[in-house]
Amino acid sequence: MALYCIGDIQGCDTALQRLLDHIGFSPSRDTVYLLGDLVNRGPDSAAVLRRCMQQGDSLRSLLGNHDLHLLAAAHGARKPSRRDTLDQVLQAPDREALLDWLRHQPLARQHVHGGEPLLMVHAGVLPSWSAQDVLAHADEVHAVLRGADMPAFLHAMYGNTPDRWDPTLTGTDRLRVIVNALTRLRFCTPEGAMDFESSEAATAPPAGLVPWFEAPGRKTQNGLVAFGHWSTLGWMNRANLLALDTGCVWGGCLSAVRFGRTLADREHCHVDCEEAQKPGA
Repeated sequence: MALYCIGDIQGCDTALQRLLDHIGFSPSRDTVYLLGDLVNRGPDSAAVLRRCMQQGDSLRSLLGNHDLHLLAAAHGARKPSRRDTLDQVLQAPDREALLDWLRHQPLARQHVHGGEPLLMVHAGVLPSWSAQDVLAHADEVHAVLRGADMPAFLHAMYGNTPDRWDPTLTGTDRLRVIVNALTRLRFCTPEGAMDFESSEAATAPPAGLVPWFEAPGRKTQNGLVAFGHWSTLGWMNRANLLALDTGCVWGGCLSAVRFGRTLADREHCHVDCEEAQKPGA
């Protein structure tokens, strides 16, 4: 049995099929974690969702910002932008089944491999959160997405404030901070205040900001965290960090990591992708 993580697919189902073929994926033998942004910007979001549903527990997904955007658009909480390619899902005959499957996916996952925990999120982790904090806070949002209050939450989900974690937060403010950290975060202050204006490469952070994974005292730095979301960051392979968004939808590549007997034993697998949209267009 092999264990894999795959970065942002964003509706590029043909690229996903080629990557699964390239790694020799076997649903009966292997486990693949998809790190969010399954949909949008690419040409075939509905096919990606159907593939995930059909493969069951062998393809395990988590939610990214584009996946939440699809749910929000479906419930009238967000208008699709001109760059969105969500109509294929929103107008699909199996629309309700696709959306229901999506709302039941978590915002964070953990997998123990070779006795070591692998924490997976779409975007980032606040420096004051431990791995168990991440999973517990993600579950708070997941419970709302699964329940009857989901439409109301989606209408209140968007916004950049509060910009930092406070354990005394309640209600929508608390859930919004959790969503923003796990699905949107790139830069923050050393103290953990989130910034949502910048998407530059991590090598050139705006003044006063650091990449979230370089915040001093980050409580998850002693374990491995895998994430996507940051295409200008690209492939990053550190002892305690794996970045896997390599810009598939922008004509880059779709990346996977294959783990060996331990989490430190890693192989980068990837396939080149056709450009579905031009960066910055």
